[in-house]
Amino acid sequence: MRLFALRGATDVVADEREAILDATATLLREILERNALRPDDVVSALFTVTGDLTAEFPAVAARENGFSAVPLLCAREIEVPGAMPRVVRVLMHYHAPEEHRPQHVYLGEARRLRLDLEGAQ
Repeated sequence: MRLFALRGATDVVADEREAILDATATLLREILERNALRPDDVVSALFTVTGDLTAEFPAVAARENGFSAVPLLCAREIEVPGAMPRVVRVLMHYHAPEEHRPQHVYLGEARRLRLDLEGAQ
């Protein structure tokens, strides 16, 4: 087994608690599925949100979806003029077999953030 890291992001339709939780849960499920992972494989996850998302912590969605023993941290993205609004990002560290290749996951409008990443779409 080896330690890997991957990135993911999704946009959120509104600064509402349920919208943030739903978008984050969908992103996490897709990351786990595409990478054949379980929450027990995850070492840690760092979530960031754009400054316009204040209704809930993305980590709450992770806790509600099996990440109860995983260290999680939420932070605010840097405020860059013209940056995409209402985005949740994640940097996840996990263990997987040596031959594993991380599949980064960008959903919805957030796909535009990393068109360069093969397999992220």
